[in-house]
Amino acid sequence: MLDGALALASAVECAAEGIPFAREAGIPASVGIVFGLVAGSVLLVRRKWPLAVVLVAIAITPAEMGFLMGVVGLYTLAACELPRRVIGSLAGMSLLGTAIVTFVRVRQDMARGDLTLGDWFVPFAAVTTALGLTAPPVLLGLYVGARRRLMESLRERADSLERELQLLAERAEERAEWARNEERTRIAREMHDVVAHRVSLMVVHAAALQAVARKDPEKAVKNAALVGDMGRQALTELREMLGVLRAGEGAGRRSAVVPLAAVGEAAAEAASRVAAVEAGAAEGPCLSELEELVGQSAAAGMVVDLSVEGEVRSYAAEIEQTAYRVVQEALTNVHKHAAGAKTHVRLAHRVSEIAMQVENEPPPEPAAALAAGLPSGGNGLVGMRERVVALGGVFVSGPTEAGGFRVSAVIPSA
Repeated sequence: MLDGALALASAVECAAEGIPFAREAGIPASVGIVFGLVAGSVLLVRRKWPLAVVLVAIAITPAEMGFLMGVVGLYTLAACELPRRVIGSLAGMSLLGTAIVTFVRVRQDMARGDLTLGDWFVPFAAVTTALGLTAPPVLLGLYVGARRRLMESLRERADSLERELQLLAERAEERAEWARNEERTRIAREMHDVVAHRVSLMVVHAAALQAVARKDPEKAVKNAALVGDMGRQALTELREMLGVLRAGEGAGRRSAVVPLAAVGEAAAEAASRVAAVEAGAAEGPCLSELEELVGQSAAAGMVVDLSVEGEVRSYAAEIEQTAYRVVQEALTNVHKHAAGAKTHVRLAHRVSEIAMQVENEPPPEPAAALAAGLPSGGNGLVGMRERVVALGGVFVSGPTEAGGFRVSAVIPSA
C-alpha cells in the first residue's frame, strides 16, 4: 500500500511536470502527460529493483521531472543490501545531474530577468539543491539499512542463544538423570554391603543360638545379645540410606515438574549430591574398624586371622571406606558359601597404594551354608569391582587351586 501510494504520487507529479516539458520540447501535452505517468509509476517496483528506479530518475532529471521518485529511489537504494561503491556511484550521478540541471535552469532564469541576484547565486543554488535532494535520502537510507542489519543480527544471536540454552537444558537434564542413576547404584551397593553382612551374621548367630539354647544358656544369651546389636546397627544404617533415597526422589519429582529450568536447578542439585556423597563418605566405615569387623565374624564361629603389613597410615575417606567394604563383602561371602572355612585377611600398606586380600580355605562341610539358609543375591562381587575400579584400582576374584576362594584388590593411595 505504501509503494502504491508513493508510485501514484510520483506519477501525478511527473504527469504535471510533463506539461511544461512537452511545451518546451514542442510535442503534444498528452504525450508529456503519458510519459510522466509511465516514468513516475516506476516507483512501484522500488523494493525489487531500486537500481532501475534510480537510473530512471537520473534519466528524466534533464526534463525537470521525478523529484519525488529520485528522493525515494535514493533512500531505497541506500537501505538495501548493495555494495557501498554502487550506492556511492549512483548517488554521485544523481548529485551531478541535479546540480547541472539546476545550474542551467537558474542561469536561464537570470538571463531572462526572472532573477536579479548576483552571479554567485547560480552555483550556490545548484550545489544547495543537489545536496538537498541527494544527501538526506542517502544518509537516512544508510542509517535505516544499518539499523535493520543490526536488528537482524541481534535476532539471529537471540535465536542462537535460545537454541544453545535449550541444548544446555537438555544436557543438564541428561546429566541430572545420569547422576540419579549413579546415586541409585551407589545406594543399592551400600545397602547390599551393609544389610547383607549384618543379616548374614544375624542368621549365623541365630543358627548357633538355636543349637546351644538348651546345652549352654549363657552362650545362648550372648548370641542373642549379638543378634540384637547387629539388628539395631543394620536398621540404623538402612534408615540413613533410605532417608537419602527419599531426598533424591523428591528432587527428581521437582525436576520433572519444571524440566526446562534444569540449568540452574541441575547445578544446585549436583552440588547437593556432591555434598551428600562427601557427607556419606565422611560418616562411612574406615580401616580402624577392620579389627572389629573381623571380630564379629570370629564371634559368629568363623576361624579368621588378620595380618597387616607396612606402616599404618590414614587415607582419603572414600579409599578407606572402599577397602573396608571389600573385606566386609568378602567375609559375608565366606559366611554364605563356605561356612566354617578358615579365612585369612591380609592388608598391606604400600608406598603409593593399599592392597587387601581375603582368602578362605575349602569349607569342612560344603552343605553348611545351605543348611544355614543364607541366600545369595549375586551382586557382591560386582559391587566390589565397581567400587575399586571407580578409584582407579584393580580387582581380581576367583577360586584357588586348593578349592577355596580368593578376593584381591589394589587401590591407589592418591
